[in-house]
Amino acid sequence: MSDERAFYVLAYDISDDRRRLKIARLMESLGERVQESVFEAYLTPRELDRLLRRVERLLESQEDSVRVYRLCGACRGMIRTLGRAQLTPPPGVIIV
Repeated sequence: MSDERAFYVLAYDISDDRRRLKIARLMESLGERVQESVFEAYLTPRELDRLLRRVERLLESQEDSVRVYRLCGACRGMIRTLGRAQLTPPPGVIIV
């Protein structure tokens, strides 16, 4: 399994406040919140698997949903933002 990081967009719709808070904290530990329930993250396959296993233990599968989108470099380059939105930079990159 590669240790190379890939860019992901993670989004959730969690019906219960307590579960939503726990899942948000998990995602905040590895990614950047860009909307109320949307995160961007650069993750290795191992980090993603671990995150999803932890999220799955918290989910109520009949009530909640989580979506994970992996974006290739070319797709990431075509993301458009409006207003004050900024794309999350890769790890190790500092924007001044």
